[in-house]
Amino acid sequence: MDAANFPGRVAVMGGGSWATALAKLLMSNCQRLSWYMRRDDRIEEFRRLGHNPAYLTDVNFDIDRIDFSSDINAVCANADTLLLVMPSPYFKDHVDKINVDISGKYIVSAVKGIVPDTNELVTDYMQRRFGVAAERSLVISGPCHAEEVALDRPSYLTIGCSDMAVAEAFAKVIVGKHTHAITSSDVNGIEYAAVLKNVYAIAAGITHGMKTGDNFSAILISNAIREMERFVDAVCPRPRQICDSVYLGDLLVTAYSRFSRNHNFGAMIGKGYSVKAARMEMEQTAEGYYGTKCIYDINASVGVMMPILDAVYSVLYRGVPAQRAFNSMAQHFD
Repeated sequence: MDAANFPGRVAVMGGGSWATALAKLLMSNCQRLSWYMRRDDRIEEFRRLGHNPAYLTDVNFDIDRIDFSSDINAVCANADTLLLVMPSPYFKDHVDKINVDISGKYIVSAVKGIVPDTNELVTDYMQRRFGVAAERSLVISGPCHAEEVALDRPSYLTIGCSDMAVAEAFAKVIVGKHTHAITSSDVNGIEYAAVLKNVYAIAAGITHGMKTGDNFSAILISNAIREMERFVDAVCPRPRQICDSVYLGDLLVTAYSRFSRNHNFGAMIGKGYSVKAARMEMEQTAEGYYGTKCIYDINASVGVMMPILDAVYSVLYRGVPAQRAFNSMAQHFD
């Protein structure tokens, strides 16, 4: 498919809340939509009810315009653009089942996580594993909780692609009544920031659970954005404004919102839950748990000073009490 006809036939790959919210936006701008969901029982319930039976159940769809399938290869073969919206811990389990040629497709990542085991960004993994060209690789990020997008509350998405014409074209099909889309060429920077904000949201949740107070939370987040900037500039140096919504805005909403899984996960730990108990209590995946280890491993070879990441890692993976880890972290704050 050439860029002039982009995005063509779009397929949503995933069945969670973020996938559902993005599908709602696409349905406002596309005649038909393909939708890969791994469970046939969920597909049948969706068809019967007219909405996702497990996520954002208040959002209704015109199911006559949706081609559902649990066959990932059939969906990939028939689509021109694949919108990847799986939780990062299960990403490889899904995409490694693809055995059709997707090198000529456009890939849009809304994963907001790093591929486990390989510690690769999603766009990098798709380029290496499936031969997808960089100029056909896009990313969606920004301060955009699925629940608020679905409720038509004012939201700003950022579409990243090295080919700005492609980014602008996709931005036109992902907007809604109150959902706006801006564009950027900083694909890898956006992806790394999306992972880091989940780590810092866990830290913010821990401090909330410990009742450290608003003053300390403000200091934490102001240091977090500087830590994010240091890391992203080290791993993918290029001009960027770290206060743009796709970096700082996404960090703020994830650190403070009641919709933030990562904040809520951290808050349980701050209140005294064990990491295992907090993970079991969560109904949805707190991707920052996995992202913490991925970034920590990457930084082992990069060597950026990251006291917040180090503190969260020590709590999640070394069993260090949160109070002790955060007291040590705060000694590095400005």
